[in-house]
Amino acid sequence: MTELEAFLKEHAITEVESTLADMTGNARGKFYPTFKFLAEKTGRIPETVLVQSVTGDWADNHYDIIDASDRDMVLKPDPKTLRMVPWADEPTAQVINDCYTNDGNLHPLASRTILRHILSLYEKEGLKPVIAPEVEFYLIQPNTDPDYELKPAVGRSGKRETSRRSYSIDAVNEFNSIIDTLYSYCEAQDLDVDTLIHESGAAQMEINFIHGDPLDLADQVFVFKRTLREAALKHGVYATFMAKPMKDEPGSSMHIHQSLVDANTGENVFDDNGKPSETFYHYLGGLQKYTPNAISFFAPNVNSYRRFSPEMAAPINMNWGFDNRTAGLRIPFAPPQATRIENRFPGADSNPYLAIAATLACGYLGMKQKLQPTEPTKANQPPSDHPDVEIARTLEEGLRLLEECEPLCEILGQDFVTAYMGVKRSEFETFNRVISSWEREHLLLNV
Repeated sequence: MTELEAFLKEHAITEVESTLADMTGNARGKFYPTFKFLAEKTGRIPETVLVQSVTGDWADNHYDIIDASDRDMVLKPDPKTLRMVPWADEPTAQVINDCYTNDGNLHPLASRTILRHILSLYEKEGLKPVIAPEVEFYLIQPNTDPDYELKPAVGRSGKRETSRRSYSIDAVNEFNSIIDTLYSYCEAQDLDVDTLIHESGAAQMEINFIHGDPLDLADQVFVFKRTLREAALKHGVYATFMAKPMKDEPGSSMHIHQSLVDANTGENVFDDNGKPSETFYHYLGGLQKYTPNAISFFAPNVNSYRRFSPEMAAPINMNWGFDNRTAGLRIPFAPPQATRIENRFPGADSNPYLAIAATLACGYLGMKQKLQPTEPTKANQPPSDHPDVEIARTLEEGLRLLEECEPLCEILGQDFVTAYMGVKRSEFETFNRVISSWEREHLLLNV
């Protein structure tokens, strides 16, 4: 009996959710009766689901990147990703698939494939990346009409937050019933969630994951987003990972802590007898040089760029510093064996597979090219009153920077980059056709 069969039998599973992440990081797939799932062992689904935009549309170059016959790809479930679905009415399991072409190769447009490829490059160097994501989110009042602005959810006191309550225990307890359900769901799925804090936004929180293998944690963030939404809905509240859901509140990020260990010894190669190693500086130099070109993976939606505001404690520069949150790349104070880099650019709306792959790709290029970072921003240096935003301010600009970067396109795969840009440009053009209320208010009779 296989590991997968044993799990399904042990938990008396009657239905299986066979899933994969699309370009946006959302779950696609099929529901199977257990007997059918075990009989087929693999599944099939149209490969077009990999390149559908967030609006459900297709890129202008759709049939340049996908066969016009609308063919299927093969889904192979990864037994390591098998989990219960704790919010289901009947005993239900979920599993994440790797996507394959009909000739047996990993599908070049699948998000999980891209991360697997980047990890294979590190494996050839005898290195294992270790990452720890920190995911921020908002709890908001249900909103079914997009013409109305979003509002923070109301807690058990019946009052909506009106002041900044960073790290407030009582502010978290306002939503204690949701948090209890969330932790119950996470435990049932073996998600390695660590601490939860209240962030500075109204009804904004952050949950941290225990550090570990990048693919495993990408899977966990993928599952966690579904889990939180289900936990919130159970209590009549929406949970959102939009990068900037409300104009007067800070944005939501997915900071990625990262380090490298020697695959044979398990030693952190960022540490050199208590000080940062040459490998550390080369990796950091890669993040500094290539993050501007990779920004569309960290800020993948038109809304993402609203987060990069000088007044909202967001990463807007390519500086780095020791325990310095004014820098886009922060080095937390830690014991030497825990030396790591925190990439503060990814938004909570990122596809976790692609955001993790992109940050590891930037660091890899830095090591191979032996790049050197700038001098660190000093911890006692006050931020400028009018700081310059040093990264792209729109999705369209971010995509142009990606297209111009040959090393990044090559390492991620040119076919994938072409598909990604096609999908995201389609989203940008769809968004660009919408006339906002600001334009009607200020331009209608004044220009």
